[in-house]
Amino acid sequence: MSEHGAELKQTLGFWDLMGAAIGQIIGAGIMSLTGVAIGMTGRSVPIAFVLSAVMVLITNMPLALINTIARYQGGAYSIIGSSLNKKFTGMYALLFVLTNLSLSMYTLSFADYALPFLPMVPRRALAIGLLVVIYGLNYRGIDKFSQFQNIIVLSLVAALAMFSVYGFLKMDFSTYYSTETFMTDGVLGLLTATAQLTFATGGANVIANLSAEAKNPTNDIPKVMITATIGVAILYAFMATIAAGILPIEEVANQPLTLVAKNVLPRALYVFFIIGGAWFALISTLNSQLATCTKPLIQAARDGGIPEKLAYIHPKFRTPVYLLTFFFIVGLIPVLIGLDISFISRTVTFVGTVINTMIVLAFYAATKKFRSHWERSPLHLNDGVTTFLVIAAISIYMLQAFLMGRSLPLYYVIGNIIVFILAYTFATVRANKVNVTASYTLND
Repeated sequence: MSEHGAELKQTLGFWDLMGAAIGQIIGAGIMSLTGVAIGMTGRSVPIAFVLSAVMVLITNMPLALINTIARYQGGAYSIIGSSLNKKFTGMYALLFVLTNLSLSMYTLSFADYALPFLPMVPRRALAIGLLVVIYGLNYRGIDKFSQFQNIIVLSLVAALAMFSVYGFLKMDFSTYYSTETFMTDGVLGLLTATAQLTFATGGANVIANLSAEAKNPTNDIPKVMITATIGVAILYAFMATIAAGILPIEEVANQPLTLVAKNVLPRALYVFFIIGGAWFALISTLNSQLATCTKPLIQAARDGGIPEKLAYIHPKFRTPVYLLTFFFIVGLIPVLIGLDISFISRTVTFVGTVINTMIVLAFYAATKKFRSHWERSPLHLNDGVTTFLVIAAISIYMLQAFLMGRSLPLYYVIGNIIVFILAYTFATVRANKVNVTASYTLND
């Protein structure tokens, strides 16, 4: 046993990682953003889903590929620290905490779906109650997380597949591709919907933070990231076709997917869709994120600059109990103070763009620094293709930021710039005081 308590258990196999990835991808996005995307582009929304998955695959590919080189005990923190200037680990750690404000977004979204069935329970109480339950589950260990997640994901996929089958039987494809309802806002509308839907098709990248607990991370993490993204995107495109094709466009535009489900499914199956689909989608995403978000900061705490005690691992449950509690509080505060879901999502999206760009640059640096290991990777790319991939990924992040930020108020943009400056300042001061090890094991 180390000075930080026990060590994390390497217990997660391929299907455990797959459950975590699918559970993270299928969340609030498909339920709430499908109608928003229909409002932007009409019945071309399935194309937007497919394009969003392509964008996610391109932007996530550097993260998938770098995980073939080494086991990164601190997930993205270790990836950045092993290849870029180590002071960027401090910047990553601070910004990473902000991205996990989305924990509260999932609990609040769950409460919104649960309220029609539990009107006697206040919205805030429902959100906090779910957070407490998932916190307690993850406190008891990664194996308990995995067992629960796999059950939830099976039910979730069954509910979405049921919606697809029933909807397909009611579709009239002869009028689907009418010019009046297809690409209603032209190419720009389609691209804006595509950028918006990356929130729905993304998410598989979180399993990179489970590298320390995976049995075979250099093989399983890349495969799961790619397979889960493609599989869920196909399901989403099929569901989006039904969502846009059964009712008139003006009735489903900017409406939640549950509106279509209510018209498609018998009452009993509609209830199952709400619970097994909408509820479980948010529960699985919350469960997956709470299980993965602690791992980068374990290494950050061990490196110093933030309290080292946070890296403590419970000897029985093998859980980073202090960090888990810290992120529980991160998810709790926005619920208590009443932050708006849209504000949370915008913050997470903008900050996430910076973090993801750092990871892409770290991948490019790793292909040079660990060249012999990169050349032995089963997914090795030549230098030209690698450079093209890096440029494409960064360009997509810039395009997403532009498309998503077209209507943002100036004060919001200025606020984000201030956050980035503070994060960089913290990183510089931290780098001058601590020895950043990053902690990774090259795949020999």
